[in-house]
Amino acid sequence: MGKSIHILLVEDNEGDILLITEALQEGEILNHISVVRDGEEAINFLDPQGKATAFRQPDLVLLDVNLPKKNGHEVLQYIKNNDVIKHIPVIMLTTSSSESDINIAYKNHANCYITKPAELEGFLNVVAQIENFWANIVTLPS
Repeated sequence: MGKSIHILLVEDNEGDILLITEALQEGEILNHISVVRDGEEAINFLDPQGKATAFRQPDLVLLDVNLPKKNGHEVLQYIKNNDVIKHIPVIMLTTSSSESDINIAYKNHANCYITKPAELEGFLNVVAQIENFWANIVTLPS
């Protein structure tokens, strides 16, 4: 059994939320998963002056690009421009394969950009690979 990690999932598609959380819970790593469904809620969750002090900050953020209220790029900029939380790795996990979305994400210091596979098996495999890499291979900041 690997270490326990806290993952913040920022996703507005209920089907994807269900698939991602189930895939993460079926893995060998003990994950604590927090889910927020729009960019504004994500920023409030991560705000070091706000609710984030009441519980543990996430070790990893899975962030969709196309979100209501504030999009994923705005959330990413908020995280990477905030000295208290900018160390948290952010994975853009999105249906968008647009070159401009990819370029903007890396320009704003996303740790990686993954386009969600359309088929179920590929999607579940991607989530398992993310979990394995970030929970077992990489050393995350504490």
